[in-house]
Amino acid sequence: MSQHEHVRVAVIGSGFGGLGAAVRLRREGITDFVVLERADSVGGTWRDNSYPGCACDVPSHLYSFSFAPNPDWPRTFSGQRHIRAYLEHVTDTFRLRPHLRLGHEVLMARWDNDELRWEIETSRGTLTADVVVSATGPLSDPKIPDIPGLAAFEEAGGKVFHSARWDHDYDLTGKRVAMVGTGASAIQIVPAIQPEAGKVTLFQRTAPWVMPRMDRAISGAERWLHRRLPLTATARRGLLWGIRELQVSAFTKRPAQLGLVESLAKANMAKAIKDPALRAKLTPSYRIGCKRILLSSDYYPALARPNVDVVASGLAQVRGSTAVAADGTEAEVDAIIFGTGFHVTDMPIAERVVGADGITLAEAWKDGMESLRGATAAGFPNWMTIIGPNTGLGNSSMILMIESQLNYLADYLRQLDTLGERVALSPRPSAVGAWNRRVQARMERTVWKAGGCDSWYLDANGRNTTLWPGTTSEFRRATRSVDLSEYEVVRARSPRKEAVR
Repeated sequence: MSQHEHVRVAVIGSGFGGLGAAVRLRREGITDFVVLERADSVGGTWRDNSYPGCACDVPSHLYSFSFAPNPDWPRTFSGQRHIRAYLEHVTDTFRLRPHLRLGHEVLMARWDNDELRWEIETSRGTLTADVVVSATGPLSDPKIPDIPGLAAFEEAGGKVFHSARWDHDYDLTGKRVAMVGTGASAIQIVPAIQPEAGKVTLFQRTAPWVMPRMDRAISGAERWLHRRLPLTATARRGLLWGIRELQVSAFTKRPAQLGLVESLAKANMAKAIKDPALRAKLTPSYRIGCKRILLSSDYYPALARPNVDVVASGLAQVRGSTAVAADGTEAEVDAIIFGTGFHVTDMPIAERVVGADGITLAEAWKDGMESLRGATAAGFPNWMTIIGPNTGLGNSSMILMIESQLNYLADYLRQLDTLGERVALSPRPSAVGAWNRRVQARMERTVWKAGGCDSWYLDANGRNTTLWPGTTSEFRRATRSVDLSEYEVVRARSPRKEAVR
């Protein structure tokens, strides 16, 4: 280990969470850190998801860092290309490139109880770090269901890919396409590919609630004003944030109040879908908000086109070139596109992290993800997750949650510095348990638990380990500083071996 490079902090991932952590480290005066990224560029999910029509469903001025406002967003809801360009801009503005280690996939991270540091094996070598910040994100590893006959379909020349791994070399013109899934990606993909595809068959396991996407170009005058008077952009962001904070109680305490929103969503559907049979297929049977409310103004019109069929059943198998739904409906296809989400409650990075007791994070979380304040896990000293368990949002911007976690990270490192050299903080199991009991108790009243749906928010045991059952203001207060009473202070027992810096 004496030959390995050693750093104060190793950040895993270069999406919003990883870049945000890197910026915060530099602003705290910490420059001894690296950002380990498995791909060849920054951007995270906004690099990986480049499918046709890809855009954000959170307003641009709210879906950006408060410390890096962008007065030149071109649209109220910006597309993937502009968000990725923004992240590249943040990387350059805050001089993060010297810290980037592109093409360094983390294969394993092991806690060394003697040295009180992490040994990190990457695809390009090994290094050690006092602290690891995992910012791999919940939307980074695509999930494709195990469909009988899918492999044979590919071997026979059929095309298969996930929305997050779009094959831009494959021409969909005139092709018979099966779109599997009706989540946030699928409702953007279908309108984008419908005009060129010969036939689109949408396999819908569960109908989503869809509201109009009030998107428009941001005028040159608005952008000029935001550049000349930055407070106007700050005020715009504040207004967008405040509206969403006021909506939270309907999701978390009073789901019955969402009935009016359901009526608006049904009116939005009826405006484009005139066929009663199709409208029946597309009408959800659960309370709006139980799954993420989707935003689109062209999804329903695309489904009404003559070259689009909606199958109100999930894809069950593939026989030759025939895609067969669970209800027996068949469709001849040339390509199958999966918009089936990601490994959210079973994040693959957890299988690659070995803690103080010699078990992986995945083993520690076998009964469900649990962390202290969405950040640290019992048995994993000096390990912090950005966008960890129960930090997701159902109606607002994840950047708000990320920035709160960056506050917690900064104070965590200050506490370590105050405690002295060769020290680690390990969350007490009692503190982790108490925090999660409070979170899960609050979760019972939410629309995500009581709304009558089965969503990707829930783990295999039916627990919502994904979302935060409160306002972003509450989370900001809860993560403002580290409470040392919730941690065990671990000190080294022997002198540390020298390492390369």
